[in-house]
Amino acid sequence: MGALWDEAGPDSDLPHSPMVVDTTLSLPHITPHIIELCKDLFRKWLDLDHSNFSVQTLSGGITNLLLKVSIREDNGASECFTVRLYGPSTEYVINRERELMAIKYLSAAGFGAKLLGVFGNGMVQSFINARTLTVQDMRDPKLAAQIAKQLNKFHQVQIPGSKEPQLWNDMAKFIDKASVLSFDDAEKQKKYETISFVEIHNEIYKLKELTSHFCSPVVFAHNDLLCGNIMVNEEEEKLYLIDFEYGSYNYRGFDIGNHFNEYAGYECDYSLYPTKDQQYHFIRNYLNPDGQKEVCDAEIEALYVESSTYMLASHLYWALWALIQAKMSSINFDYLGYFFLRYNQYKMKSKECLQQT
Repeated sequence: MGALWDEAGPDSDLPHSPMVVDTTLSLPHITPHIIELCKDLFRKWLDLDHSNFSVQTLSGGITNLLLKVSIREDNGASECFTVRLYGPSTEYVINRERELMAIKYLSAAGFGAKLLGVFGNGMVQSFINARTLTVQDMRDPKLAAQIAKQLNKFHQVQIPGSKEPQLWNDMAKFIDKASVLSFDDAEKQKKYETISFVEIHNEIYKLKELTSHFCSPVVFAHNDLLCGNIMVNEEEEKLYLIDFEYGSYNYRGFDIGNHFNEYAGYECDYSLYPTKDQQYHFIRNYLNPDGQKEVCDAEIEALYVESSTYMLASHLYWALWALIQAKMSSINFDYLGYFFLRYNQYKMKSKECLQQT
């Protein structure tokens, strides 16, 4: 873990532990390990009895496990925070050094939870008192406007390091890994062998050429703005963008187009994809986050076309990601099926896009 802290700069005094927690354990079996981890990271609780700790599952996504830890101290004081456990082999698709660097600056700018500590296969962050959005929430005009405004402000944050957009670099790494896989399961292997990586490579080349005409601004992008990475506290009317593990400098159009794709959820129900009016509503709020200026229709249309084109890149990106996860992840999710859902949608939308140009 030492290299991570060298990269993380001035936060080298942040609590860290070499402990690795087995993510396959059930909650009753993982709880004692989480308690020991907390004691290792935060020495003030070293002598606290295990009965003073409570651990519950907040969510189990398709790459991470998120737990809430509540602690009751002997003097009656209480504290709670979250423990995020990385999915197995996620380092194949996620740059953890880049994530830790980004969290520090994004947290300082008011985004996400505060980083409290890091361990062998995860991190500890402050608890956000809010609920996670659902796919249905994404279509709510008020929430969509809030998300758009927050995303604009997110894109203003400056993160040290290279400002080179990572979309095509990441996709090149993904296709290199995805094209040399093999599966023990004969049915999976048979499906995998139907995939033409020459075809995908050619599609990436064509799409890179097509998107180059937009000169889309390069911003620090979230890159994974699905409903599970957005939280809201209705009473305080506060909305939070969380989980920056895929964050990088990238094209503005990709971040917005990718967000629109996420209206469909993990089930890829593209009947839920936002209508043109819904996209215009989002873009209008994105372009005018403080309500201080008039946004003309030409500006909205230009960003609509830009994000609609980068939406295609989002399908290819997550399709290739899913193939790697199909091999590496132990999480019970049909990643191979997800590849075909995303790639088939890419081919259909790509054909529509070419007919319109």
